[in-house]
Amino acid sequence: MPAADPPRFLDLAARAAKPRRAGITHVLDKGTPPTVMEARLDSVGSIVDVWKFGFGTAYVDPDLAAKLKALRRGGVKACPGGTLLEAAWLQNRVDGFLDWAGGAGFDCVEVSRGAAGLPAGAKREIIAAARGRGFEVFAEIGSKDPGDPVRPADWVEEARRDADSGASWLVAEGRESGTVGLYGPDGSVRTDLVEALEALGGETPVIYEAPRRSQQAWLINRFGPNANLANVAPEEVLGTEALRLGLRSDTMTLLTRTPAAPPSALDASEAMAASGSAGASAAPGPGLGRPN
Repeated sequence: MPAADPPRFLDLAARAAKPRRAGITHVLDKGTPPTVMEARLDSVGSIVDVWKFGFGTAYVDPDLAAKLKALRRGGVKACPGGTLLEAAWLQNRVDGFLDWAGGAGFDCVEVSRGAAGLPAGAKREIIAAARGRGFEVFAEIGSKDPGDPVRPADWVEEARRDADSGASWLVAEGRESGTVGLYGPDGSVRTDLVEALEALGGETPVIYEAPRRSQQAWLINRFGPNANLANVAPEEVLGTEALRLGLRSDTMTLLTRTPAAPPSALDASEAMAASGSAGASAAPGPGLGRPN
């Protein structure tokens, strides 16, 4: 049977078309079977921008090649988890990681410092080396350790330095639990961090890790339907899109706002205001490993 035309009887907020720099839905996958992944991509691939293989799962996934092929076919960018890169750094294997990621067909890499104590200087060197090889770089801001102090000024400084090093995106740390970094132990949003990141300006967009519906709703109500959201569970993509459009009770007040024009795919700062392949052979930078 032919697919039915989508309903058109509601006035909903405009969503940017892919490829976009605002309204990103960034999925965190902890090990979806390939048949399930392909079915999800057939269903919601048009509204997913990035598919991250969480932690180090990409390294041990026997179906990785088939999954990457499905993502390319579906127009979704693939990214290994930052924890895997940190593991490579611990063993002085960052160059090997970048060689592998490019050869496997990843479009992006995430550079984080939350698991292995990666120094800020080494992080920036890795960002520059990855960009030199043609990757889109997601630079994660903040630590995964709940005991680390969370100071807005430190996050802003890290964000600025990572952007200056060539990061394509800045990712506000929240983990898959939503209880560290950007969030308190109870999952509440640290508004001081959001305000500090919001005031950054510049051309490098910020993506907020928001695994919980309450966190997604808070960010959508603050920034509008085109907030950049990460750590969305694969099975929650459609629900998150409904949340963006005011079609869940948490965000239904969006339906009373005047719909904005579709945001530009190229200008993230304008888009947020309006809404309220890798592996090239460039030489890597020096010192991309843990000191012996």
